[in-house]
Amino acid sequence: MSYVNPGSSYTRDSRYITTRITADGRDGYPVEPGRYRLVVSRACPWASRAVIVRRLLGLESALPMAVAGPTHDERSWTFDLDPDGRDPVLGIERLQEAYLARDPGYDRGVTVPAIVDVPTGKVVTNDFARITIDMSLEWTAHHREGAPELYPPALRQEIDAVSETVYKDVNNGVYRAGFAGSQEAYASAYASLFARLDWLSERLTTSRYLVGDTITEADIRLFTTLVRFDAVYHGHFKCNRQKLSEMPILWAYARDLFQTPGFGDTVDFDHIKRHYYLVHQDINPSGIVPVGPDLSGWLDAHDRASLGGRPFGGGTPPGPVAAEEAVPEL
Repeated sequence: MSYVNPGSSYTRDSRYITTRITADGRDGYPVEPGRYRLVVSRACPWASRAVIVRRLLGLESALPMAVAGPTHDERSWTFDLDPDGRDPVLGIERLQEAYLARDPGYDRGVTVPAIVDVPTGKVVTNDFARITIDMSLEWTAHHREGAPELYPPALRQEIDAVSETVYKDVNNGVYRAGFAGSQEAYASAYASLFARLDWLSERLTTSRYLVGDTITEADIRLFTTLVRFDAVYHGHFKCNRQKLSEMPILWAYARDLFQTPGFGDTVDFDHIKRHYYLVHQDINPSGIVPVGPDLSGWLDAHDRASLGGRPFGGGTPPGPVAAEEAVPEL
C-alpha cells in the first residue's frame, strides 16, 4: 500500500459520507441513545478528536464506542483487539463491511471515525469534522451534568476560522510533508507547517486556550496533532525543524491539555507509533517501530494556569475513565 505519489504533492481524499445524526432526525437518523456505534482507532488523530469530545461531554453510555486495532491494510481497519477479531456488537471483522452495507459500490476511503447504525449495520457518517460538532449541538439531551460548551455560539465564527487554518497547515500539513512526492512539495508543506506553529505559539503566549478562556473545539483539533508530533511526525514525516518539546509555548500548552481529564487519558502512544511506522511501509519499509521518545515529560508542570482561563467554563471535569476504555498510563 503506497501513500506517496512520486513527483506530486499529497492531496487528501475528502469525499466523506455527510449524512448527519440530528435531534430532529432530518436525515433519517435521529439521536437515540444506544442506537449507534462510534468506531475509532486510538492511532488516528481524526478519530481521537471524537474520543475526546465524547468523553468531555459524557456521551459514553449514549454513544458506545468500538476501538479498531492500530494497523490496517489496503482494505480496512480491523477489530483485531476484540475476541475472535470481531466487534462484539456489530459482529464484523472489518469496518469495510459497514461501509459496503451502506453502499455496495463504495470506492472511497474506509476511514475512522465512523458512526454505524447498529440495527442495519450501515455506516451513517464518517465526516469527522461534523461528527464532533454534532456531538456538541445535537446530542445535548444526553450530555452529562457539567458538560463543557465546546462550541459556544458567540465564538463559533472564530473557532471555525482558527480550526480551518490549523487543519490546512498543521493537522493536514504534517501529512503533506510526510507524504510529499517531491522535494519541492515537501519543502512547501514544511515551511507552511512551521510558520503556522510559530503563529500558534505567538497566539498562545498570552492566552491559555486558542479561542476564549475555555477549552473549545479548536483546542481539541490542535491537540491531536501536537500529541503525535515528537512520537511520529518529527521523524517519520520529516517535520524536524524542532520537536514539540523544543517549542516552549506549544509544549506547555500541549502538556496543559494532556493533563486535563478527557485528553491524556484517551491517548495510547503504543497504538500511535505502531500505526504510522507499520502501516506506512513505503516510508518505513523496515517496519521497525521506534522505542522512544521518552514520554515522561508529558506529566511535567506547565504553569499555564497562571494565564487564567477555566478549562471547563462553568462546567466540571469528566469522571474517571471506564475500565474497558482505559489506556496505558505513562
